[in-house]
Amino acid sequence: MVLSQDLLEILACPKCKGQIKLNEAQDGLVCAACKLLYPIKDDIPIMLIDEAKPLA
Repeated sequence: MVLSQDLLEILACPKCKGQIKLNEAQDGLVCAACKLLYPIKDDIPIMLIDEAKPLA
């Protein structure tokens, strides 16, 4: 199950409060400003800064 567009529109990066986008693999949410990837586990976005992975 892919996240609904409505949910993607209201979610924001917890670090900078900026816009996030679904990555190509659809297994995480990317904040381009912070260069962080927030994982999606069991169709639930994990929006914790400590759980985010830095983008290369």
